[in-house]
Amino acid sequence: MSSASSSVRRIAATVLAAGAIVSAAALPAAAHDGDRHHQQRPRVEISRVQADSPGREDRSNRSLNGEWVEIRNTTRNPINLRGWTLRDNDGNRYRFDNVRIGGRDTIRIHTGNGRDTRTDLFQDRRDYVWDNRSDTATLRDDRGRTVDTETWGRRR
Repeated sequence: MSSASSSVRRIAATVLAAGAIVSAAALPAAAHDGDRHHQQRPRVEISRVQADSPGREDRSNRSLNGEWVEIRNTTRNPINLRGWTLRDNDGNRYRFDNVRIGGRDTIRIHTGNGRDTRTDLFQDRRDYVWDNRSDTATLRDDRGRTVDTETWGRRR
């Protein structure tokens, strides 16, 4: 009986140890899934949106350029945004060319016409993109993965 109970204890100990290892490995993964607050901060993010152009909306270039989205690089290193896109809910899309955003720098993407600089880019549109009441700006990388979104107003 002593050898049988010794075998039972060893089997029970092995099963309990295996269960503890599986539980320890699965618990952090399960606890992390769906907990967005603990995810790593994006390297590039939408930091501000000015959807409602100040003043009268008369489709003038000045008014169109009063509407913008600001993108911020949260790292110390420059990042090339070539092939990245910025979209709204209606499918309007701006595609970044060979744009380099410096470490800890921001770039504003204006709706109207203008000359691109290190800090300001222009979509060269003649109509507004961002809905004043509710919309979502979505930033995607060159592989089409969503990097960041910013939503305002009521969701559709």
